[in-house]
Amino acid sequence: MSITTIRIATRTSPLAIWQAEHVASKLQAIHSDIEIELVKMVTQGDRILDTSLSKVGGKGLFVKELEHGMLNDEADIAVHSMKDVPVQIPDGLCMQVIMERENPHDAFVSNNYKSLAELPESAKIGTSSLRRASQIKARFPQLEILDVRGNVNTRLRKLDDNQYDAIILAVAGLKRLRMDERIAGELTIEESLPAIGQGAIGIECRVDDEQLHQLLADLNHRHTATCVRAERALNARLGGSCSVPIAGHAVIDHGEVYLQGLIAAPDGTAIYTAETSGKDPEQAGLVVAEDLLEQGAGKILQALGLPGI
Repeated sequence: MSITTIRIATRTSPLAIWQAEHVASKLQAIHSDIEIELVKMVTQGDRILDTSLSKVGGKGLFVKELEHGMLNDEADIAVHSMKDVPVQIPDGLCMQVIMERENPHDAFVSNNYKSLAELPESAKIGTSSLRRASQIKARFPQLEILDVRGNVNTRLRKLDDNQYDAIILAVAGLKRLRMDERIAGELTIEESLPAIGQGAIGIECRVDDEQLHQLLADLNHRHTATCVRAERALNARLGGSCSVPIAGHAVIDHGEVYLQGLIAAPDGTAIYTAETSGKDPEQAGLVVAEDLLEQGAGKILQALGLPGI
């Protein structure tokens, strides 16, 4: 029996709704005879706003309810920011599509300053990311890094209420919400290596929905998918989670995957970096991970309760 309706599981934040509607519009442009329904869900990550993600289970809290919805046949696909997707995907599900990546950089957002370098001593920086915080601390130890939670609008409101001198957000999210004007400056790859999968949207579905796989196929962006595979292979080898400041960013350069990776101590006192190029994305991820471990990054993993081996 042919598919007549596709149910999209999505979080209820404005950015998540934008992403789900973006996928819906792309699908309907290709398959005009299919109805699209949004199945809105509030995740545990959306409910817990007074505690750092690294202390309550990490970014996987943003996807579990959506995955349960698919496994319970309440939805057919789920749309995710790939930087929120844990390394392990539940049995019975697969990340079938990775769409073309938006700008992967981090954004410096401030009403009074144009860059991190302009901030006065003891200025307050808001970020919920250990990755961002550790890289900023390494370069600007005089700044005060504070946790900030909530969706993009909530974080911007806290900035406007003068709770922070600046906040760090993803350029991609601000662009998708048409808030480009809030970006005072983009952090370069050298200043802040992005999160694994940052800027890419993934579409998850059930493994056995072969007809649905065919309907989704045209939304996959081969280059982005290859790069994200390399980044996630790096993360998988290191046992990455929200409790570990791990970064990874890949691009296609002359037909090969060029991958940069980073592990930092949460306080920014130690940062290890590595890079490689190769044809095989998973192999590139493993090479960078092993390089980081050989440099001594395993000490950071062990200190955070991970094997580091």
